[in-house]
Amino acid sequence: MNNVEILRYTAFTHDPKGGNPAGVVLDASGLSDAEMLAVAAEVGYSETAFVTSRDDESRTFRVRYFAPSAEVAFCGHATIATSVALAERIGVGRLTFDTNAGEIAVDAFIDGETLRATLTSVPTRSTPVAEPVLDETLAALGWSRDDLDRAFPPHVAFAGNDHLMLAAGSRERLADLDYDFDGLRSIMTREGWTTVNLFWRESDERFHSRNPFPIGGVVEDPATGAAAAAFGGYLRILGTGSDELTIIQGVDMGQPSELKVSIAEADGRTRVSGGAVEM
Repeated sequence: MNNVEILRYTAFTHDPKGGNPAGVVLDASGLSDAEMLAVAAEVGYSETAFVTSRDDESRTFRVRYFAPSAEVAFCGHATIATSVALAERIGVGRLTFDTNAGEIAVDAFIDGETLRATLTSVPTRSTPVAEPVLDETLAALGWSRDDLDRAFPPHVAFAGNDHLMLAAGSRERLADLDYDFDGLRSIMTREGWTTVNLFWRESDERFHSRNPFPIGGVVEDPATGAAAAAFGGYLRILGTGSDELTIIQGVDMGQPSELKVSIAEADGRTRVSGGAVEM
């Protein structure tokens, strides 16, 4: 593994000090699953993306994502980071990623003087969370039902991975995050959730979000593209909010990020856009 080139990009920002860092390995064709997991653990970011095969002519890439402790089916911020890294080398335009969650189309483009990418998720779905599971999760978070915004019923939403959607009743509640790491990880592992998407509505077009990610071995993710895609599908099911919205994440961690979300298709496919810069 000493010959593996590991790039480091931060996504959903144009400031190397902001956003969500991701490792990117553009040639992982010779790596085993165990070696990819070891690289991800060594890098230490919430996810590292590995391009295990590629066809530059058709711009089609097999991509896998590993957190420090496990493989995940899909990762939004690492997709944006990988897309920008590829576009810097083979040019802007449509990229197709074959992931464990399905085929993901990504459009890399120049916006002013910056390079950005827009991913289109797999079809989304969203269903109410079981009441006993909700109570168990709130206890692990140190929250109560009184802390929730009742305009947004708790759901489990999917856009490649499952994410629990919980709406905070105030910005102060969202800012005060101190949870039972092992307890929440146990619940999430049992339920198959990748993150818990905690959010607060500033307006119908602007939301603030935090994403505990204990099953990935980190306390919190500073920008979660997969959860943003699932969130877009969740809002569509509820018939709430705008078709075009901005999610602000990572502020409470000192890593401010901005994710642009739009509902792309009738089946709930969601577009998530952002920039990325090499660190």
